[in-house]
Amino acid sequence: MRFTHSGPAPTERNDAKTLKTLLPYLLEFKGRVALALSLLMLAKLANVSVPWFLKDIVDQLSATQAALAMPLGLVAAYGLARLATSVFGELRDAVFAKVTQRAIRRIALQVFEHLHRLSLRFHLERQTGGMSRDIERGTKGIGFLLNFTLFNILPTLVEIGLVAGILLVNYHWSFAVVTFLTIASYIGFTLGVTEWRMVFRRSMNELDSQANSKAIDALLNYETVKYFGNERYEVARYDGNLASWERSAVRNQTSLNFLNAGQGVIIAVGVTVLVGLAARGVVDGSMSVGDMVLVNAYLIQLYAPLNFLGFVYREIKHSLADMERMFTLLEQGEEVADRPGAQTLATRQAAIRFEQVQFGYDGKRQILHDVSFDIPAGKTVAVVGASGAGKSTLSRLLFRFYDVGAGRITLNGVDIRELTQASLRTHIGIVPQDTVLFNDSIYYNIAYGRPDASREQVIEAARAAHIHDFVSQLPDGYDTVVGERGLKLSGGEKQRVAIARTLLKNPPILIFDEATSALDSHTEKAIQAELAEIAAQRTTLIIAHRLSTVVDAHQIVVMEGGRIIEQGSFRDLLDRQGRFAQMWQLQLQDADHA
Repeated sequence: MRFTHSGPAPTERNDAKTLKTLLPYLLEFKGRVALALSLLMLAKLANVSVPWFLKDIVDQLSATQAALAMPLGLVAAYGLARLATSVFGELRDAVFAKVTQRAIRRIALQVFEHLHRLSLRFHLERQTGGMSRDIERGTKGIGFLLNFTLFNILPTLVEIGLVAGILLVNYHWSFAVVTFLTIASYIGFTLGVTEWRMVFRRSMNELDSQANSKAIDALLNYETVKYFGNERYEVARYDGNLASWERSAVRNQTSLNFLNAGQGVIIAVGVTVLVGLAARGVVDGSMSVGDMVLVNAYLIQLYAPLNFLGFVYREIKHSLADMERMFTLLEQGEEVADRPGAQTLATRQAAIRFEQVQFGYDGKRQILHDVSFDIPAGKTVAVVGASGAGKSTLSRLLFRFYDVGAGRITLNGVDIRELTQASLRTHIGIVPQDTVLFNDSIYYNIAYGRPDASREQVIEAARAAHIHDFVSQLPDGYDTVVGERGLKLSGGEKQRVAIARTLLKNPPILIFDEATSALDSHTEKAIQAELAEIAAQRTTLIIAHRLSTVVDAHQIVVMEGGRIIEQGSFRDLLDRQGRFAQMWQLQLQDADHA
């Protein structure tokens, strides 16, 4: 089987596809959605009735024999209609709040879960800052889209239809024609200009993500920046990204001003024409003063939602653009996925075999060439060789961070690709060379190996890793926060936390990838003895550069250029006077000169 890259996620989405993605989250609360829509319709009906009450009040007051009781009743009805509009609107928002917040929660959780299912390759290539900004903008866009699509676009269109119908039925057809022409011109202009503006919004998003990625990358590598005195360089690089964003933001703002001005012209012309028609009707006696007030009130009611419709449409398009990148993450294919019917591994005795394994991170360079060796159950096998020989790649393949390009890796005779990734990884514990810790307490980082462990078990693991005494001397003890990526601890302290974490996990398979490389000689010997005792009943793979750490291994595999060049016990390899013996002599000389 040839190794293949899953490829980049699709970058093109259409708005209909994005809206369709949200539909299941609305259907989860069908009752709430239906109730919210009912309240919406009641609010709009109440709102449309307000000008009629106002018209009757004006006509009654304009009459020469106006009765005082009648206007008071109309005034009360007018007030109740306005109150109903407000109350129904607030009830609608309260009912729908759970739908919106649950959708945001579920989608954010879905993205988070999906990111953890993606391969190591994706996470090595991604930029954390930009991706986090994409998710942040996308989740905010969901709330805006759900609320404003249902409660502004839909009701505005309903209200426009009701008002236009009322004008057509009760007044001269010219009122309805002018209203429809104004609305059509407004909507057409808004859609056209907004679509043209979207390129600026997308450009702003891209440049904003890039600037954020550069800033976070520089802050995460604070020490490196200081080592080389490159503060001004980083500031200049960040400012370069911000300058590009500024240019895009200016174009976005000026195009918005053009859109607003055009909308204002269209509304002003339409309103002026309708007021002129109403005034002429009053003059020639075909309309009362109340009719004039009613038409004017409807114009005001139409003007507000029409103006808001333009804003909402722009923001919905912006939200869709913001959500595009987040949903694109969900479309990113899983490079390493469980096969249908994958087995769940459950064993305490694990025999591992690498069979003619070949692998390359890309098609340009092969890392492993026909690698074959066994790690019998309960035995310790060490892999040694120079940097770049492919040693650490073996552990990544065993964890199934990647799948082999050819050959196979078996566990108790079963290809690990036939096992579920979750069950496979629960059986393997690793102490990596480069230990990265969470920005939390020491206790949290040790307990991460088995979150359900008791405090006594966590402390016992710390004792076994020879870090308990050090932690106990800290002012905050186990509650000491280790900082971003554990930078508040030394390399040796971080490695001991990693060892404790792995000991707490208590897996049947152990991988030590230069596990004691950051420790001093005294501590290293103490922990080596502890690790040897722990590994005695476990299947253990030791990846080492210092040969003194693998003397007691049952088997030693020597790698060079991605190939196995020697295998055997420590004594056998020395007797052969081959590559391992040369490496041993070189390290002895280095130790003598140290």
